[in-house]
Amino acid sequence: MTDHDLRKEAHDLDVTVWVGKSGISAVEEELDDQLKRSDLVKIKFLRSARAGTTVEELTDELAGRVDADVVETRGNTGVVHR
Repeated sequence: MTDHDLRKEAHDLDVTVWVGKSGISAVEEELDDQLKRSDLVKIKFLRSARAGTTVEELTDELAGRVDADVVETRGNTGVVHR
């Protein structure tokens, strides 16, 4: 599947992982579990999670921790796949 196909498929996905003030460590295991069941997962980063970093940086770091690839980031959301 190409990046374009993945982005197209991700467009209609609902957010299933929310990252808040506890940071990405708090959702790492949940994201890993969801990626075992689904190819694509959409993540929403709340303002309290960003604390001086960008959504792109947070998405990259979280994807790296669960051995996934970043499909895209847009606004306060990121999409990863495995």
